[in-house]
Amino acid sequence: MSALTASIILRVKDVFAQARLGVFQRVSSSTSGTNLSDASNQGIGQRASDGCVHLIGAGPGDAELLTIKAYKAIQQAEVILYDALVGEDVVAMFPASAQKMYVGKRYGQHSMTQPEICRVLLELAQSGKRVVRLKGGDPAIFARAGEECALLAQHDIPFVVVPGITAASGASAYAGIPLTHRDCAQSVRFVTAHLKDESAEPDWSSMAPSQKTKHGETLVFYMGLRRIEQICQRLIQHGVDKDMPVAVIEHATHAEQRVCIGTLATIADRVETSGISGPAITIVGRVVEYRYQTANLMSDSVLSGAVSGF
Repeated sequence: MSALTASIILRVKDVFAQARLGVFQRVSSSTSGTNLSDASNQGIGQRASDGCVHLIGAGPGDAELLTIKAYKAIQQAEVILYDALVGEDVVAMFPASAQKMYVGKRYGQHSMTQPEICRVLLELAQSGKRVVRLKGGDPAIFARAGEECALLAQHDIPFVVVPGITAASGASAYAGIPLTHRDCAQSVRFVTAHLKDESAEPDWSSMAPSQKTKHGETLVFYMGLRRIEQICQRLIQHGVDKDMPVAVIEHATHAEQRVCIGTLATIADRVETSGISGPAITIVGRVVEYRYQTANLMSDSVLSGAVSGF
């Protein structure tokens, strides 16, 4: 890509970013649309003066991927409880008037346990606060929103779930890897490698057959970096070709995104050599091969973070 082309692309991106922020600000200040309290009370029978909760997906990291609905709810919040995977640029959008509470959980480092988060969430809502519970990605995908929704419903607290772009979609798009393809992947499966029972494992036997069919299936592992070697070994043991392509995307959609490419037989060593430490998404399937067919057409830094290839 020429320096002139790259310069034009960056200027265009800046224009779109400024325009998008302007839209966010106009929507937030507009009297049209749905008010946070009104939305929370639809069909629930609560008084408008009562507290309410928005469980919001902040997207995979890039602040420009935040939805307008999410932005508007954040601007109306009195208290925001946010997770570790919420990007700094999104945190910078929090209104100065809002109370900010970091409740992030990383491997071995929990600022609060899940029961503690639930207790605080409930107390704030019951005290009449407009609360935003902000999670990375989509709140309904491996983010324990189901547990929090059940708690709120049990105590008759009005709540709304605002979806976000899940990490798998953001990672695949910014890495130039389609999640499905008519020639090799007719379905995609999201799998968490971090189960409730630490000693338990995913159902490997149900994943392997789909990898060996003509049309195939893409596997996307969330929270699997620490178990990348085990994931690869189990898939191979259950009959998946050891040469099946694999991509590990670290800090997906962030400026510091890195992509490590390999196979089931090589990816664990390549991840260790690269120094990738997460958070990361792992994509397994023939779709990974299409990254190289799109790389020369994708702009600037989106594909520049590759640290190794086949």
